[in-house]
Amino acid sequence: MKITRREVEHVARLARLGLSDQEMERMRAQLDAILTYIDKLNQLDTREVKPMSHVIPMTNVLREDVVSPSLSQDQALANAPDRHEAFFRVPRILEE
Repeated sequence: MKITRREVEHVARLARLGLSDQEMERMRAQLDAILTYIDKLNQLDTREVKPMSHVIPMTNVLREDVVSPSLSQDQALANAPDRHEAFFRVPRILEE
């Protein structure tokens, strides 16, 4: 499967990446190699292989969920770089 420069430009724009012409060509070649390898893997007969999420068995190593006291509002806001009364102040990210 060949990936075109136009497709790489589209993906770079969606990811908000500014790529030079040299980087664009390198990404095109690398993505093309990845897709070619995936095509090769798709040719394998996997009908007898059982689906799995991991190659090795995984166990949950998390601690028990225990209720414990949390920080007070003043403690949580103590190191805030910018606060307004009892709130964190953050830069506006929505455009009008």
